[in-house]
Amino acid sequence: MNPSKGKSPKKPKSAFSRRGFLQGLGAGTGALSTGLLTRVAEAAPPPAVQGPDAVEITLNLNGQNRKVTIEPRTTLLDTLRNHLDMTGAKRVCDRGTCGACTVIMDGKVVYSCTVLAIDAQGRKIQTIEGLAPEGKLHPVSQAFVNNDAQQCGYCTAGFVMASKGFLDRNPNPTYEQVKKGLGGNLCRCGTYVGVRKAVLEAAKEMQGGRHA
Repeated sequence: MNPSKGKSPKKPKSAFSRRGFLQGLGAGTGALSTGLLTRVAEAAPPPAVQGPDAVEITLNLNGQNRKVTIEPRTTLLDTLRNHLDMTGAKRVCDRGTCGACTVIMDGKVVYSCTVLAIDAQGRKIQTIEGLAPEGKLHPVSQAFVNNDAQQCGYCTAGFVMASKGFLDRNPNPTYEQVKKGLGGNLCRCGTYVGVRKAVLEAAKEMQGGRHA
């Protein structure tokens, strides 16, 4: 009796294996250890490393360059509040969900608790302290006062900055657009109606002139 009868012929063993592939990966590079990918990876310069000790950085804050020495892990929010005496942005959730720490960076609304200060170098940062000259309210801030759009005040600065950034992009919004546009900011006191009315009022006031 032929013992091989009824059995499938053995397939030739592949020269390529999972273990061989993993062993061929460069450590931490994701490139195979042979061929063009390796040569490209080896040619790339190593990234600049800063820290873990404190380093000096320069931030363009409200039109002025400010030098500050911080640990690289420090957020923009903590740098503003603890090192530069800019306390308008509030540290509430510290998880990028409430918007109380909102600032404008390069024309975009951002949560400053989610940005490392060291990564904000070279960017134009605007906080509520730089929204208008001293002694004069920005139209958005004035509209918040006119419409009782604040109570405890913890969320107010973030809402004002988010509203300003929103109006820069959409200068003539509808009520529904305002409602959607400010959806990333939370008010625990529930002053949403006043906030939305304030934004609509500020939009009308800002039509006559440009407010930086």
